[in-house]
Amino acid sequence: MAKIKTTFFCQNCGAESPKWIGKCPSCGQWNTFVEEVIQKTEAKEPWIKSDAHTKKITPKRIADIELGQQQRLDTQNKELNRVLGGGLVPGSIVLLGGEPGIGKSTLLLQVALQMKNQKVLYVSGEESEQQIRMRADRLNLTMSETYILTETNTQRIAQAIRDIQPDVLIVDSIQTMQTEHIESTAGSISQIRESAGEFHKFAKQSNTPVLLIGHITKDGSLAGPKILEHMVDSVLHFEGDRNYGYRILRSVKNRFGSTSELGIYEMQNTGLREVSNPSEILLSHRDQMLSGIAIGSTMEGMRPMLIEIQALVSSAAYGTPQRSTTGFDGRRLNMLLAVLEKRAGFRLGAKDVFVNVAGGIKVDDPAIDLAVVCAILSSNEDIEIDDKTCFAAEVGLSGEIRSVNRIEQRISEAEKLGFERIIISKFNQKAIPKSAKIEVIAVNKVEEVFKYVFA
Repeated sequence: MAKIKTTFFCQNCGAESPKWIGKCPSCGQWNTFVEEVIQKTEAKEPWIKSDAHTKKITPKRIADIELGQQQRLDTQNKELNRVLGGGLVPGSIVLLGGEPGIGKSTLLLQVALQMKNQKVLYVSGEESEQQIRMRADRLNLTMSETYILTETNTQRIAQAIRDIQPDVLIVDSIQTMQTEHIESTAGSISQIRESAGEFHKFAKQSNTPVLLIGHITKDGSLAGPKILEHMVDSVLHFEGDRNYGYRILRSVKNRFGSTSELGIYEMQNTGLREVSNPSEILLSHRDQMLSGIAIGSTMEGMRPMLIEIQALVSSAAYGTPQRSTTGFDGRRLNMLLAVLEKRAGFRLGAKDVFVNVAGGIKVDDPAIDLAVVCAILSSNEDIEIDDKTCFAAEVGLSGEIRSVNRIEQRISEAEKLGFERIIISKFNQKAIPKSAKIEVIAVNKVEEVFKYVFA
């Protein structure tokens, strides 16, 4: 009987060690090494029969390589196409991660059922065929060329792939897959790495796009070895707040497009609805004007969005003033409060300040600084800001109003949504489009903004 070979893997980063150690030398985490069996069996049959051993390989000069037109596959989902850079690239492998219950399986099943003239194989290791059919009925998308396979063994999946010859392969999820070549349990570091390697080889050799669903750990990172993220071509994160109906699809890594794009969906009973105008779900509708509310313009990738900033300033009842933010960087809030205290003369040091970005979205664009400042001043003075006014500028440490990028798109979005005026930095004046019908107010200092808004 052959001796069982084992080794130790770090569950956080996938580092390998022949013996157990307390602290991982790669990621610095403690007590993350676990023992796994890595004894490989003889491979029975490769996924794809290739002539790699007989074919002569000759290096080419980069100038001699011909550029071919790669036709991307249309997923029939505009938001997913935007995040991927225009569609699925043949032979690419995409990893989609997100919290449990956020809608990863619903999104990819919806994409699979909507793709026309494409044979899609949906492999599920977590749900039964009946459960997937129930979800398809709820989505009202049962008439399609989508094949369902409930299997976790990669060798059996390879046999089904050879029989069906799909145009697109979807695997839900990579943590449930198990190969016979590794004698360890499903979900272990070695199993995830080996299974992902087999799907990666299949995608590159057959020129078939593969979409993998991945679980995440409690700290928000993708479960499994870090090499999993290096192996795939694109890493997408599906995120959102359970208390709100919207979902955001972000690109963390993309070899065939920009990583600054994002897609927005709204979760409904009939599936995920694509949101072409994000401002409609981020701006609340009010019957009357209220103090402490300002509208800021932000950019997510190439997409402009108008968001609502809410602020509350009150006297500190417990001695020590509180500084609390939701969706905005707390350290940046402290900086803006210091600027108002030092440069503009507002005494906010003994007051509680609470800032919230409506809709539960998280924003790190410095262009909403001016909106945050005006919302704080509005609450402090208890004066309402005109609901037809929005802001797009960064606030510097000396109290100056700094310019921001893509001001033309921000102005166009504000004009399209019916705003009558937008306040920007005077250093952005040269970029103001001549065809703009909205009133553009250019300012230089925080004091100018206060005199104009709260006159």
